[in-house]
Amino acid sequence: MGVMDLQPKILPFSNVGEGLVLAGLCSCPFSVSSQLHTDFITWRGHLTKILTTPYENREGWLMAVTLFNGTYYMSEVETEEARCQREQRTEQQEEILYGGYKFEQYLCADKAEGSPDPSGVVNTNEGFCCVVRTRLDGHSLVFSGEVDCKDNSDPRLKPPQCYVELKTSREMYTPNQEKNFRRYKLLKWWAQSFLPGVPQIIAGFRDDSGTVISLQTFETMKIHHLVKNERGCWKPAVCLNFCNAFLSFVKQVVTLDNHRVATLFSWEPGKDITYTLHSDGAFSFLPGWYVGNVFGQSGTLGTAGEKVPDI
Repeated sequence: MGVMDLQPKILPFSNVGEGLVLAGLCSCPFSVSSQLHTDFITWRGHLTKILTTPYENREGWLMAVTLFNGTYYMSEVETEEARCQREQRTEQQEEILYGGYKFEQYLCADKAEGSPDPSGVVNTNEGFCCVVRTRLDGHSLVFSGEVDCKDNSDPRLKPPQCYVELKTSREMYTPNQEKNFRRYKLLKWWAQSFLPGVPQIIAGFRDDSGTVISLQTFETMKIHHLVKNERGCWKPAVCLNFCNAFLSFVKQVVTLDNHRVATLFSWEPGKDITYTLHSDGAFSFLPGWYVGNVFGQSGTLGTAGEKVPDI
């Protein structure tokens, strides 16, 4: 395969997050009543952060949780450190972020019978998201996550088995770089694809100029085999047990059923999880159109009867 030039023509990036999963729920058959009969509703990226927490040693997180009509809604809050990093990104860092989207354009076609067209400008605001319903031990979850593309080579494969995740990473030249890749990056790749059941990850490795020079395919359920013999390696069971314990902890702590109230959970590497209760609306995040249209209630965040956003 030839090289792929990922040099940018940048359009603004926006994070639509939980709005998509809530809008998606409005069109799902299991949301027709006021009781969704699920414990947690969130965004796939939030669960990824929780799953990888046992092995994270650099970045903390903030998660706001609201209990409403028997369901726990979880939304990430940007930390001060993350905000500073975002605002101080260099041009090179922005180009690397864009390069991931450009890589998708090289590999994906707009239509099943079409061919990729990498000549145009990438619109980073577009994406396809799936809504997944699953369980983790005693917790039922509904979450949404972006899907990069689907593999049409086998018509027998149905979602999510036909989905493919696309990634880019820097080419590795030393054993230490390879070790760090397996220990840290593959952990996040595994967690991100494991949650919605995406079976395959195609990675493009780029040189220092931003050009992809090699491709490698990873099977999600076999990724941990690449690290299991390394000393101090990450283990899927540890990640899943931690996530399960955190969700149980949330249920113990958050007992007030009120869409205007949020409990903010905070974690920093090397420290215990702490939480604070906020009833002043500072961290409330359920939009008025969701509260009003789905449950026929109005709240401080909006007016009942607001139009559900198009998705």
